[in-house]
Amino acid sequence: MIISSANDYRKAAKRRVPPFMFHYADGGSYAEHTLQRNVSDLSDIALRQRVLKDMSNVNTEIELFGEKLSMPVALAPVGALGMYARRGEVQAAQAAEKKGVPFTLSTVSICPIEEVAPAIKRPLWFQLYVLKDRGFMKNALERAKAAGCSTLVFTVDMPTPGARYRDMHSGMSGPYKEIRRVLQSMIHPFWAWDVGIHGKPHTLGNISKYVGKEIGLDDYIGWLTENFDPSISWKDLEWIREFWDGPMVIKGILDPEDAKDAVRFGADGIVVSNHGGRQLDGVLSSARALPAIADAVKGDIKILADSGIRNGLDVVRMIALGADACMLGRSFVYALGAEGGAGVENMLDIFKKEMRVAMTLTSNEKISNISRDALVDLSKL
Repeated sequence: MIISSANDYRKAAKRRVPPFMFHYADGGSYAEHTLQRNVSDLSDIALRQRVLKDMSNVNTEIELFGEKLSMPVALAPVGALGMYARRGEVQAAQAAEKKGVPFTLSTVSICPIEEVAPAIKRPLWFQLYVLKDRGFMKNALERAKAAGCSTLVFTVDMPTPGARYRDMHSGMSGPYKEIRRVLQSMIHPFWAWDVGIHGKPHTLGNISKYVGKEIGLDDYIGWLTENFDPSISWKDLEWIREFWDGPMVIKGILDPEDAKDAVRFGADGIVVSNHGGRQLDGVLSSARALPAIADAVKGDIKILADSGIRNGLDVVRMIALGADACMLGRSFVYALGAEGGAGVENMLDIFKKEMRVAMTLTSNEKISNISRDALVDLSKL
């Protein structure tokens, strides 16, 4: 099929990837209201078109945490990427490096840190959860530091997992899941050959290395559920702040008061995020939460945003609402599932072209020029 957008990659991934993995990426929690609002609230924001301003030198580059980025975008941490393409984390990291943006390796990746980091020259970002097993956290941090990871992304909006009903229906969980996955793989032969046969081992690399045995998809949810820690508070992060001497980003902020707490804590950045609508259904979309947070802490801390971003226009919208950069999740997962690393490269090219169009037609030559003046205040119309 012809690919011209991230939505095209979603359609292509749905054809190529078995339902249990496609819906794991595509779905949200409960009735998926927040998942839908993430997209609709962002796309409903009207850009303010301005013309005849000489936009011959549009530049999408920024500097973030001491790194030069070709555009204000990083690939977000997504679990089990190695189930979308053969050794998917490696392919995605290499694609991000070629396009000049960071790749964030998930705690629950298929490929371990020690496999992904040597595959690229650009330092990885590494994502970690607060877990009951502090030994695992310490081990993961030590390994991330040894591998040269530059930035730690600390996810704090999963003290307990949200209910993802789609997973029960798709075969990711629920009754007879093993049989259902095998049957699905049989009717997706390209995926079965590329990932099912040649993409092994299908284990959670970072966790398996720590526990000393293979932890596969069937153990994934159980291990995480047992280790989520609902008692976490800011004091539980203090030893990590002391241990990690690089930039530390707190992911999962939706309230201005929590953003202020992150500043007081000494974090270098936050990610305004509702986990892509995969946790507490009914909360604000990231686009609606972002302006108040930016008003509270802009300039005191770097602000990233994710959830609902489906094209380069959405990146410009998020920057205008107050973000310094964005994290892409589903968009690059669809591309990875459809065409592997080449798909991720192409998707990033598409995003960059879309950003340049949006910047040109809102008369913003540089990312630092983009403000709320780039948006139409619909309340005044």
